Amino acid sequence: METKQAVAPERRSARDRLLAAADELFYEGSIHTVGIERVIERAGVAKASLYDTFGSKEELIRAYLEARQAARKARITARLATCATPRDRLLGVFDAMEELMSTPGYRGCAFNRAAAESKPGTPVKGACDDARNWMRDLFTGLARDAGAADADHLASQLVLLYDGASVSGQMGAGGSAAAAAREMAALLLDAATAKTSPPGPGRAKAALRSR
Repeated sequence: METKQAVAPERRSARDRLLAAADELFYEGSIHTVGIERVIERAGVAKASLYDTFGSKEELIRAYLEARQAARKARITARLATCATPRDRLLGVFDAMEELMSTPGYRGCAFNRAAAESKPGTPVKGACDDARNWMRDLFTGLARDAGAADADHLASQLVLLYDGASVSGQMGAGGSAAAAAREMAALLLDAATAKTSPPGPGRAKAALRSR
């Protein structure tokens, strides 16, 4: 009788282990205070593996941020897919944020934190800028779909709300910061769409009488 041999779980690549270690350590601490030796030790790889894979610590940091951005895109996209209306989708960004802030270990926005430690023109700062531009473009598209009179202006306001909630959450407010930001976003959206809404029956009759 043949017996099945136990299959050992596939060992993750050095790249995957380095990225996992970087995600934990850089987010728990900071991109500059965490030394490369700690990342290598946490990943359980040889020092040469890091330089063979990424070339430098800065490139590892950029890869860490790009992985964070990919995860954020997936999380927000999945949340918005459950929303029925353009208004719900715009506010759903803050719902996704509240869920993230409510998880243990939340330490604020990884991109804002990394940007504060980075110099202009560096790959790390470029990754932070790309993440910020994506968020602004997302809000602009959602604002336009929701019927905002000035989608660009509303998007700028919403980015400010998003950033402010991130900082408040990092300081200990948790998910309540995102919930408050959602309430303010709803007010801003109402004001932005009121300018483009057709007049109600009463206003239409008054306009006819004034002619």
